[in-house]
Amino acid sequence: MDFQFKSLAAEKEHVGVVFCDSKNRLLGFAKKLDQISKKCISSVINSDTSFQKRKSKSFDYAIVHSPANLKISKLYVFKLGDYSKFSIRDFQILGGNLFSLISFYQEDKVGIYPDGIISKDVSAINSVSEIILGSLLASYKFDKYKTVNKKEEKSLKIKIYSAIHSRIENNYLSVLAVSEGVSMTRNLVTEPPNVMTPPEIAKNAASLSKYGVEVTVLGEKEMTKLGMGSLISVGRGSEYESKLAIMKWTGHKNKKKKPIAFVGKGVSFDTGGVSLKPANGMQEMKYDMGGAGVVVGLMKTLAMRKAKVNVIGVVGLVENHIGNMATRPSDVVTSYSGQTIEVLNTDAEGRLVLADALFYTQEQYKPEFMVNLATLTGAIVVALGNEYAGLFSNNDKLSKQLEEAGKIEDEKLWRFPLHKNYDKMINSPIADMQNIGTGHPGSITAAQFLQRFVNNTPWAHLDIAGTTWTKSLMPTSPKGSTAFGVKLLNRFVNKYYEGK
Repeated sequence: MDFQFKSLAAEKEHVGVVFCDSKNRLLGFAKKLDQISKKCISSVINSDTSFQKRKSKSFDYAIVHSPANLKISKLYVFKLGDYSKFSIRDFQILGGNLFSLISFYQEDKVGIYPDGIISKDVSAINSVSEIILGSLLASYKFDKYKTVNKKEEKSLKIKIYSAIHSRIENNYLSVLAVSEGVSMTRNLVTEPPNVMTPPEIAKNAASLSKYGVEVTVLGEKEMTKLGMGSLISVGRGSEYESKLAIMKWTGHKNKKKKPIAFVGKGVSFDTGGVSLKPANGMQEMKYDMGGAGVVVGLMKTLAMRKAKVNVIGVVGLVENHIGNMATRPSDVVTSYSGQTIEVLNTDAEGRLVLADALFYTQEQYKPEFMVNLATLTGAIVVALGNEYAGLFSNNDKLSKQLEEAGKIEDEKLWRFPLHKNYDKMINSPIADMQNIGTGHPGSITAAQFLQRFVNNTPWAHLDIAGTTWTKSLMPTSPKGSTAFGVKLLNRFVNKYYEGK
């Protein structure tokens, strides 16, 4: 999709998109076009049969063919609700719906006139930018492995006509950066596990060096020397080498300012190990590296838009497989922190990966705070379904900031408690701790486990098991990987930490 930005004009020989309110009153430059057409446009949209409602969509539109006195072959008039109350997410959804309309009619050259859609909470520049972002996110498609009946997509060129076109264009790189980060995450999570192995994920992380990210990848030899017995234990049954990828972006004017850190669980495929998962649904376990995918995509977004902040991204990359070297239930492993862990269930593996990744991050980089993301527990899906991700934290300020960013982007978080009585549930009779709790609150005891590896560093854990993948088509996301967390954390960084 190619975007261009133009000053207001009745452009020749193209398809146009304009907007009207719920009472069919044309907005912005559409009023001028209506005058030029001698009220042809308003006459059509006020006819009884002009607006169509497609049952699968949540928007109305009318089509004006060859409007009088305009060298426009077709004009789509998009009807809005109460746009004065639109949020950032509403504008993204509008952009997704616009793309749906354009692609349904297989248009390849479109001019959009967005001026006049004024919200009390979102600036004119940001409203148009979010419309563009929504359309970019909605255009995502993963069909690289299709060889039969693969549709050839037309190259879509979109011109944005606006009185503030130059300012919108200046903001376009930041919009594109978010879209590119989300797309990278979706690609990583969607790729089949025989392709997206731990070394391949690390290679993708390393590719960010072309954007100015400094990347270091540790293999099993280096991690063994460091004593990362917890992380390494998870991948012992796999033919693919486990990796730890560290991505460093230095964008703050003070290069020595404490970084902020994001840590991701990257289990490229999770069989459950010796504690084997049931066959039903196991094919979805390729998305168990969703947390790592988000961190890599986020780092791409921050680097592409040259975020004024110092950031560390760390992803622990393993495949949890069965084999003659696989970790057994009741094995005891020693983590990088020196704490010992009795592994009672090899399907509670993500926390073993994060234990070493978190401790390494706080020890080596002394970050201002750490946020980790993981498709960690099925229990969080039982609690929250697919609407919210679970939030666990040792810091109220950090929690509130994450929750607020999540509300803005409609990537919502729900905070759960941490408490010493929950922490007791992971005490082991023969080691410092065990990797599963003795009671029912599985998401909480998993978070308590992680907390033992952060020391006093402000920290938040996002359990995204219910939100990283969708079986439903959404306005800005197809079925499959959602990249939940990339927009949230980009917004979080920009709102609270960039340049400060």
